[in-house]
Amino acid sequence: MSDAIKHECGIALIRLLKPLSYYQEKYGTPYYGTNKLYLLMEKQHNRGQDGAGIATIKFDVKPGNRYISRYRAMGSTAVADIFEYVQKKFAAVNKAYPEESKDTQWLKDNVSFTGEVLLGHLRYGTHGKNSIESCHPFLRQNNWMTRNLVVAGNFNMTNVDELLQQLYDLGQHPKEQADTITVLEKIGHFLDDENQELFDQFKNEGYSNIEISAQIGRNLDVAKILTRSAKTWDGGYTIAGIFGHGDAFVMRDPAGIRPAFYYQDDEILVVASERPVIQTAFNVPLNTVKEIKPGHALIAKKDGTVTEEMFRQPAEQKSCSFERIYFSRGSDADIYKERKALGHLLCPQVLQAIDKNINNTVFSFIPNTAEVSYYGMMEGINQYVRDFQKNVLLNRDDKISDQELEEILNLHPRFEKLNVKDAKLRTFITQDADRQDMVQHVYDTTYGIVKDHEDTIVAIDDSIVRGTTLKQSILTILDRLNPKKIVIVSSAPQIRYPDCYGIDMSRMGEFVAFEAAISLLKQNGMSHIIEEVYQKCLASITKPKDEVENYVKAIYEPFTDDEISREIAAIVRPHDLKAELEVIFQTLDNLHVACPDHKGDWYFSGDYPTPGGNKVVNKAFMNWMEGKNVRAYFSS
Repeated sequence: MSDAIKHECGIALIRLLKPLSYYQEKYGTPYYGTNKLYLLMEKQHNRGQDGAGIATIKFDVKPGNRYISRYRAMGSTAVADIFEYVQKKFAAVNKAYPEESKDTQWLKDNVSFTGEVLLGHLRYGTHGKNSIESCHPFLRQNNWMTRNLVVAGNFNMTNVDELLQQLYDLGQHPKEQADTITVLEKIGHFLDDENQELFDQFKNEGYSNIEISAQIGRNLDVAKILTRSAKTWDGGYTIAGIFGHGDAFVMRDPAGIRPAFYYQDDEILVVASERPVIQTAFNVPLNTVKEIKPGHALIAKKDGTVTEEMFRQPAEQKSCSFERIYFSRGSDADIYKERKALGHLLCPQVLQAIDKNINNTVFSFIPNTAEVSYYGMMEGINQYVRDFQKNVLLNRDDKISDQELEEILNLHPRFEKLNVKDAKLRTFITQDADRQDMVQHVYDTTYGIVKDHEDTIVAIDDSIVRGTTLKQSILTILDRLNPKKIVIVSSAPQIRYPDCYGIDMSRMGEFVAFEAAISLLKQNGMSHIIEEVYQKCLASITKPKDEVENYVKAIYEPFTDDEISREIAAIVRPHDLKAELEVIFQTLDNLHVACPDHKGDWYFSGDYPTPGGNKVVNKAFMNWMEGKNVRAYFSS
């Protein structure tokens, strides 16, 4: 994606199903769990570069001894910083106590981060607050072991104000308006309730307080707690949690918006946001890594029992298609195929844009994340050339000359790497004019490939959000090669609507497609539609969210996709661009062909998977109309 946006967070949970001594004997290290957690987090570094955190819980610790360990760090090197901190602790212990450190029970009794349950989180801040306090995991602490709660997740709730009010009504006073706090306190409240109900039950049965603590740990109904907690949640979420005594869970929203994968054998249970990281870290085959079902929670009891239980009725599955287009690593077997398909399916539009003139076209890609879809486009263009050659040679009635035969057989597409992203600019450049000149050089280019004023450049991007980098850098650099025409191809459809489930795309003014539609309305004397949409959005504020529609769809309805694409080309075109410019977008239908199991397309279609989404898009439009450059929802 040439326009950088922040997006999905990542989680990693490990539950060791054997004693620490087992891993010491089999793998030669008592730190097997932390080593694997590091791998899982480092392999998901793409999912969060603002901060990270880990937490571990030890089983059966004597009263008065610490059993929860947590460490968090800020910045793009947070994962490395965290595990350097932990490994230094281990190294110091090994040096100071060489004999004792061979005893796994001694390690567990005396050294932090040697627990049986390990939780990691990578953070992308989508609320503009980057502080250590904003980094997961979050703790809710209590002297009762079974009331302690550790939570980390990849989620955004659209109805934080409603959830906060519910907490106020319960008599609580959350310290801030953030979805992480509301989730933590919601689960914590019903965890407290479950503890109290079990305490009263076992007290009536004659157990002592010490005996009751153990009974509560064995009998906590995790699915019941999660069902009660999530009853009114509206959003996309994968949330992992650990209770102080050792029960752990990972829950996934009813529409399956956010991803969650797991693997289990007799040694370990592991959960992560992406499938290939589990395959890589544990060297397991594709078919052994499963997906947590929407509306279900994977629950690992302290006794080692693992179940997948429903906590909310699953809705129509609308898994995030942006995971497939851009966010998740392309090393996933299915995602790789889907990204290639996205590029392949664009070929008819590309061939039309170049008038099928293969000889005078150079095909390339813009950011590295578009490389896989570029391979798919290569396959499609090569297939077209083969079909063309076969058709001419087999179906021609007259005799073909040697020269024509040579020309047909020598027809081959030119696939080149034209754009290379250069080093990031330093912030010491403060003057706008100087900065603008430097921004043009974010991308460098390869010279000597494009024929002056003869060739067309086709460059594929995985998606276009704002179009800023195109206008300020990429198009200017490509134009220096003196092409006759530049065709920018997006493997994703036009991004028209904000996301409210975890991606940092929440303001209407950020979308060049929205800017194009507004421009077309004004050009065609239809500005009244803008005001009508605003009034409908205003009137919907007091409606129940289930009755609210996405009124912003009316902004786009008067125009075809092609009309909006042409206007986008006009908007992103630098004033001094010499080449002809065309911008092509993937169609929504072809997106579904390429990614048939991930129908979450609300940023393209406006069809939100939860009622809260419609309220958010309408609020985002009102903010734009009122000149408020703020988000339309709370997050963390």
